[in-house]
Formats: sequence, C-alpha cells, structure tokens
Amino acid sequence: MTETAQPTRGVRLPRDARRAQLLDAAQHVFVHNGYHAAAMDDIAERAGVSKPVLYQHFPGKLELYLALLETHGGELVRRVRQAIESTPDNKHRVRAAVAALYEFVDTEGQAFRLVFESDLRSEPSVEQAVQNALSGCIDAVAEAVTADAGLDHERARLLAVGLVGLSQVTARYWLDASQTVSRDEAVTLMSTLAWKGISGFPLQAG
Repeated sequence: MTETAQPTRGVRLPRDARRAQLLDAAQHVFVHNGYHAAAMDDIAERAGVSKPVLYQHFPGKLELYLALLETHGGELVRRVRQAIESTPDNKHRVRAAVAALYEFVDTEGQAFRLVFESDLRSEPSVEQAVQNALSGCIDAVAEAVTADAGLDHERARLLAVGLVGLSQVTARYWLDASQTVSRDEAVTLMSTLAWKGISGFPLQAG
C-alpha cells in the first residue's frame, strides 16, 4: 500500500481497486489518528469518496480496521515463510527471517503499528487478528526448527517465539531510535545474536 490515496470522487473503479484505495486511506487515518480518534468521515474524505461508497465496502470502522490487520498480518507471515524457504542453510535462514521482519517494519508505511501497536487490543477480534499474524510467523520458524534440530513441537515453538520476539521488538526500537545504524547492519547484529543461540542445536539430518 502507498502512503497516500489519490482522490477519485465520481470515478468508477473496479471493486478490488476501490477496496484497495479505501484500505490505503484508512491506514493513513488510523496510523496518524489512532483507532478511537479516526472517523469514517475522515477516511472517506481521504479516499475522495462519499460515505455511502465507503459503507458499500465496509459496514463500519471496526471492519475496516480488521481488514487492514488481516491484510498486513498475512503479508508479514508470507514474507517470513518465504524467507525461511529461500535457503536450506540454517544460518542464512535465520538472517532471512530477521531481515523479513525488519523490512516489514521499515517499508510498509507504518502498517506495523497497526499489527504491533494497536490501541484496540481490548477488542477480541482485533487481538485475535494480531495473534494470528504472530502465530503464523512463529509457526513458520517452529516448523523449520522442529525438522532441522529434532526438537519436539513445544520446545521448537518456544525457540521460535524467542526469535520472532527478538526480531520484532528490536526492529521497532531500531526504527524509532536509531539514527546511525543501517537496516542491513541491524539485521546482521540481531541475526548473529540469534544464530549464536540457535546453532547450539545441531542439525539432526543431512
């Protein structure tokens, strides 16, 4: 998604294109205003459409927010899984997985704030969407650890929680606080730290 939406009032768009436009506008409003201060009027104005057009696609603000969470959460999981599947070398896998999380935090128009810093976590459907994204990332890592290190599911998943937690917390800190450390260097630092621990579990096959 782009950071800004182009007004298209009066222009008929294909349904999928209109939906993408509305989500783009909603993301901007939610990120800058927070969920509670965001208004459907603001989102419609940002998208350059009337409120009836907005309501044709989304019956309410919560549905818009959930659609964004599911879209970005699914994209994050896809990136992490693709990173792990990109190489059979476990050291490179660790770096690729860490890099995928850093890239998501750095390039998705602050979409990560919707996933990791939602001000609506008390809403069960929002909490479930956030947990689905995190669990998807953890599952992808745990599957690789289970297969390669010969650990049972519970222990592999605990290691995966550690790697995902390390990556997403440090990536958010890096984005907010670092003025001198490049993304590539940050990924190298964190993947080296993670690999020093994970490499203690030897490859069981091959």
